[in-house]
Amino acid sequence: MNTLSTAHVLSRNWWAWLIRGIAAIVFGIIAFLMPGATILAFGILFGAYAFVDGIFAIVAAVRASEAHERWWPFVIEGIIGIVIAAITFYDVRITLLAIYFTIAAWAFLTGIVEIAAAIQLRKHLANEFWLILGGIASILFGVLMLWRPLPAVFAIIWLIAIYAVVFGIFLIGFALRLRRHAQHPVAVPAR
Repeated sequence: MNTLSTAHVLSRNWWAWLIRGIAAIVFGIIAFLMPGATILAFGILFGAYAFVDGIFAIVAAVRASEAHERWWPFVIEGIIGIVIAAITFYDVRITLLAIYFTIAAWAFLTGIVEIAAAIQLRKHLANEFWLILGGIASILFGVLMLWRPLPAVFAIIWLIAIYAVVFGIFLIGFALRLRRHAQHPVAVPAR
């Protein structure tokens, strides 16, 4: 497909890009104004995902059993997914805390490994300090998450909200550009 026909197809559907941009901005504003509800929604979506994934794992176990293949790992996976979903729906805060502290631990441990890797790379690579700085940043992020959990959660949600608004603005700009192209098509030379 050449450049003109691709642009033509995109420009006919400029409104879809506009809707995506508006939806991103609305999401970003809601996340910024109601971070608690955003976190809660994330937990509920995770619980729903774990439940559906657990059901599909059990279906895979049944199918594997019918084909006389190993089925029990799928049953275990399915049960774990359904139990995690049940815990989440019983009290979503348990799941959110587990996810939160997992991210904090991951950041801290990743930072330690990055610094160790940079020290080993010192023998073969100049300017390994960038990896050391990345490791320090990861450790600080993990420590700050553990030291000040509530502000850290809000900061993460607000960063996501800011990203969504900025991304939405870019999509709206792209949609308006496509709309102009639909009204006045201009051929762009192939590269």
